[in-house]
Amino acid sequence: MNLTLIFLGTGGSLPSSRALPSLALKRGGELLLFDCGEGTQAQMLKAGLSPLKVGSIFISHLHGDHFLGLAGLVQTMSLLGREEPLTIYVPSGEGERVETLLRLPRYTPTFELEVRELAGGEEVRREGYRILTSSTVHGVEGLAFSLEEFPRPGRLDPKRAVELGLSPGPVFSQLKAGKPVHLPGGREIRPEEVVGPPLPGRKVVYAVDTRPCEEVVALARGADVLVHDAMFEEEQGEKAKERGHSTSAEAAWVAREAGVKLLVLTHISPRYRESSRLLEQARRIFPNTVVAEDLMVLEVPLAGG
Repeated sequence: MNLTLIFLGTGGSLPSSRALPSLALKRGGELLLFDCGEGTQAQMLKAGLSPLKVGSIFISHLHGDHFLGLAGLVQTMSLLGREEPLTIYVPSGEGERVETLLRLPRYTPTFELEVRELAGGEEVRREGYRILTSSTVHGVEGLAFSLEEFPRPGRLDPKRAVELGLSPGPVFSQLKAGKPVHLPGGREIRPEEVVGPPLPGRKVVYAVDTRPCEEVVALARGADVLVHDAMFEEEQGEKAKERGHSTSAEAAWVAREAGVKLLVLTHISPRYRESSRLLEQARRIFPNTVVAEDLMVLEVPLAGG
């Protein structure tokens, strides 16, 4: 099953050469949206993503650049005749504000819409994965999100299975599903005799508009991809601290402490027309770092094939 990140908006605060924050995540036929700044609809159009395919929306916090695109996107869903329910997840205590925003346009909703509040440490369980949350440090109530797939069945050794008297077919699937099978003579073949240990699922973490903090380090532990706030360069460290953001070097520190595989810098300040200095400073601490660009597509491979 594919797991694909589409970076719709990688800037912050103000529209610039970069669009405002939004990350689309495709997992199989499911589409999730993390943040929804102004212009997200236009970026989705450029990326070939349909608003009707969005299953859930997760909002990190209620600074305008992260959620003011919601009302337009929801209205478009109704104009297109959406029927499937939609849940928008927001930080604890912020549900009423989002509901007010969604009521402002004059239109008739064609689908059920739920705004659900989440606190740091809560989770949303879905088929095959869960979304975990942690608190962030930004001066307002905020969340970081981690999509974590559940472990997959281990590899079945067909040669060993045949040696034990099994024939290829449905029994192989039964063993991979963790269920024993029986030979005609009554002998039981247990899954552990022919199936290897479970294979880990993938883990992607989205942490924007935050100071480097232990909560995010813990959430990101062992992640395949960490998408992290990197609004400023090192020389603007005091400003980053005052405004509740991270420098690219601080994002790299989080990645190193959490032992992630890849760091993606995002939420780049409009002051930076090009990002080479941010990247250079991050790579001194965590070499496997890239800077997100608008409409960049990143495939997250399965561990172990």
